[in-house]
Order: sequence, then C-alpha cells, then structure tokens
Amino acid sequence: MHTLDIHSATTDQILSLDNIRSVLIRLEETIVFQLIERAQFARNAKCYVPGGFPELAEREGWTSSWLAWFLKETESTHAKVRRFEAPDEYPFTNPELLPTPILAPVTYPQLLWKHAVNVNDQIMKFYVESIVPGITRTLGENADDGHYGSSAIRDMEVLSALSRRIHFGMFVSESKFRAAPASFIPHILTPNRDALAALITKPAVEAALLVRLAEKAKVYGQDMDRPGANAEDREKERKIEVDTVVRIYKTFVIPLTKEVEVDYLLTRLEGVDQRQVEEMLRTDKFVG
Repeated sequence: MHTLDIHSATTDQILSLDNIRSVLIRLEETIVFQLIERAQFARNAKCYVPGGFPELAEREGWTSSWLAWFLKETESTHAKVRRFEAPDEYPFTNPELLPTPILAPVTYPQLLWKHAVNVNDQIMKFYVESIVPGITRTLGENADDGHYGSSAIRDMEVLSALSRRIHFGMFVSESKFRAAPASFIPHILTPNRDALAALITKPAVEAALLVRLAEKAKVYGQDMDRPGANAEDREKERKIEVDTVVRIYKTFVIPLTKEVEVDYLLTRLEGVDQRQVEEMLRTDKFVG
C-alpha cells in the first residue's frame, strides 16, 4: 500500500494531520478486508508453533514456526527491492537475516527523527494468541484445513497492515511535536509518559474511529452474494463479527499505537543541539 508520496508532496504536506488521517482511514479498510480474508481459512494452529513442520528443519534448517519462515522468505524478497528502507515499513524478520537491496537507495525527506522503535514482536504475539483464535473460533477448536500456504499469505498481509498502521503513529507524534514543540519538550526531558500521552490523545477522535470501523466491518463482513437473501439472512452468514474487529482496535491497535507514539517522542531530542531545544522552548516554533 502506497502511503508516502515523496515525489510530489513536501515534507509539510506528508506530515500534515489531514494527510496522516487519510492514510490511517485507508489502513482501517485494508485491515478489515485482510481480517476477512484470513477468517475464510481454519485456525491451522500448527502454523504458529516452533517445530510444527519438521520438514522445515530437515530441508531449510529452520526450527521456528511456519509463519516466521514464511515471513522471512517473503521479507527477504521485499528487502531486495528496498521495502524496508521506507520510514513506514518495519520487518518482522530479524534484519540480520535479510539481504541488502538490489536497487539503488531512495532518498527520503527527513520525516521522522532517528529512532529504534519497533513493536512487531508485540503485534505478532497478539495476532497469534488473540486475533487468529478470535476470527477463526467458529471453525472448531481443532480446525485444520491444510491450507497452510494460503493462510500464511493472509497472516502476512494482516500483520503487515497492522504494523504499518501502528508504527504510523510516529508520524502523528512528529506532526504534533513540530506544531507545538514547547508543549512536548519539558515532558520529554523529564521524562513523563503520561503527560506525553495526554498531549497526543483525542478521545473524541478515538470514539469516532471505532464508530467508523464498526460501520465498515458491518458492511464489508456481510455475504452480499447470496441470491434472494435479505439483510437478516446476510447478517447470519457474516464473514467476520463487527464486535471482534472493534475489540481488536479498542484493546490492542489504539493502545499500542499510543505506546509507539510516546516511545518515539521520548527519543525525539536525542542528538538535537541544545541551542535548538532552547530556541523551540522560547518561541514554540519548530527548528529542524
């Protein structure tokens, strides 16, 4: 999914809250669609267990899970075409296992400050332990349909969309920091996580997001192709439950995004010249 229009937009345009909001709204739709795609397959629990596929150890020397191997193989190809050089892309695979790009580097504008924030381990854990059982539970406790490749493709797509959405919170932090640096700097220096979280939290926006998400899940999750079916019949054959999608956002996506935003802010002044910090405090104008 294309999120950074570096060729025809300025840094200010990319970091505008309107642009960031439009990206996040598009990602809502991507996530809902990808969850529906994954829900069509069985749970296939063995895909997430280290050593679940002995043939991987025999043929590939790989002792971790089927999904971890699939991600490593796919992300290796993507790394060669410089996907993970983009500031909104974060691999699930250890970067040391990924190859260097074949293509020449892309020169990105200075959008984010240098940081080491990456919560993909938390995303993977929640996905395997909560999301997959939550969206496939109606297929039975021991459901296994043998579609290991197909379900892994869907797993990868959901994980990539969730990662991009959650890590994109750093663009929110950067945008708000640049708009009012003097409000953030004292709490970064302290440091005060609660105060920083309060500066970036908009309860009304979060409430509207959940309402919008529920509407999308309600519409996209219906089976619209049943001839002669009325709305009640289509509702009975839902591809995914609305409450499940909303719960994923409310209990995981929003809180973890906020954690990422605060983690990023806490690194925002590292390496910044003290004179610049003092100037931003004095004038409340961003100095980059």
